[in-house]
Formats: sequence, structure tokens, C-alpha cells
Amino acid sequence: MGGLFNTLVRQLHLLIVLLSVWLIATSPWVSMLGRMPREPGFFDYAHVFAGLAGLFLAVVYLIDCVRGGGWRLNFPWLSSDLRVVVDDLRGLFRGRLPSAESGGLFGALGGLTLLAFLATALTGAAWWWAEGTSAAMDWRGYHLVSVRALIAMLVLHTIAVALHVLDFVRD
Repeated sequence: MGGLFNTLVRQLHLLIVLLSVWLIATSPWVSMLGRMPREPGFFDYAHVFAGLAGLFLAVVYLIDCVRGGGWRLNFPWLSSDLRVVVDDLRGLFRGRLPSAESGGLFGALGGLTLLAFLATALTGAAWWWAEGTSAAMDWRGYHLVSVRALIAMLVLHTIAVALHVLDFVRD
């Protein structure tokens, strides 16, 4: 199990990025409201199955991000010590880029992006599970809110990565 887990984890970030982009980009062709359509198309099935795969990947990636003290880097607010994040924000306003490995702003953005992906996957799975019930539309609403949060976090995370790469190239 350890070998399979480690192999999966090495590819996880790329898989989650590709899956997120694909699910968001193809969502306009998904035609679900309170239930699957009578004759679901390729994008309907693909969205559900890819979303369920995303839920599995998000849980595995979350486990990887918290083991061995990794939670301090990706979720610094859990230790109630936000000094590094605040220092990174102050430095950003002074023209200094935060370190990606410090457990500060960039790590927190990565952790929040993962949580937004997990929330999107969970609410999507709950919507699918509640198919045909009155709760399905509520879960759809939660799913849409979490998708918007995920898109915002993906944009911020991409900007942070681009700044980090720019800083790396500059040095």
C-alpha cells in the first residue's frame, strides 16, 4: 500500500489541476438540476465520475499534505500562529515575494485551494447522492458556491506560483 500511495501522491497535484480545469471548462455542457437527465450525455456522466474521482484524489492529497507535520506548511492557521502569513502580506506590500516553503501566505493559499477543491467535490457528491430529493437543489447551490470559491482560489494560487517562478528566474 505504501508504494502505491507514494506513487499516486507524486502525480496528485498534476492530476488535481488537470481534473479541476477539465471539470470547470466542461461544466457548461452538463445538464443536471435536481437529477441526472433522462438521457444523460457524455459530459453528464463524465462530470459525475470525474467529480467522484476528484473527491478520492482530494482526500488522498489532504492526507499527504498533513502527514509528517505538513499541516503547518499548508494550513498555518491551525496552529493559531499567523505571524508568518501576516509577515508575508506586509512584505508583499513592500515588494518582497513570500517564500513558497515557509508555511506562510503561499502555503496557506495552497491549503485553501485544496480545501476549496475538497468542498467542491464533497458538495458535488452530496448533490449526486441526493438526486431526486428536495435536498438536491440545496446541494446544487452549495456546489455552485464552492465552485466559485475554487475558481477564485485557483486564480490566486496560479498568481502565487507565477510570482514564485518569476522570483526564481530573477535570481
